[in-house]
Amino acid sequence: MFVPQGLAQFIKVNVTLENGEPVFIYTDANGQQCPGDVTITQAGTVTYLLNDQTGKGLKFVGVGFVTPFDEIVDAVTISSDGMLVQLVDLDRTPGNTKFQFVLSNTTNTLLVLSPDPEITNRPQN
Repeated sequence: MFVPQGLAQFIKVNVTLENGEPVFIYTDANGQQCPGDVTITQAGTVTYLLNDQTGKGLKFVGVGFVTPFDEIVDAVTISSDGMLVQLVDLDRTPGNTKFQFVLSNTTNTLLVLSPDPEITNRPQN
């Protein structure tokens, strides 16, 4: 999925339970299933919207990066209700970075990790 300049890109993070385990399915703005990965060609923001279908009160509490200093993603913000995560990407550094969403739940104090979507920067300059 490519993020055009000046337009907000939304990806819905649908979480269900299968045999008691969380299953993450990403869908684009048109409701089509996608891998959750995004390719950035110009500065922009990618917004992930949580659609918790588990009944466990999931909320975003963080985003974890294996390589947090690679300068691919420039900033992360989480809405106060834990339903939105925004990744700010100024598209200055070419390359890829993988991350995982960190979610809390109302059932216990354990945290849930998502599969790792990926941001790819391909600056036009």
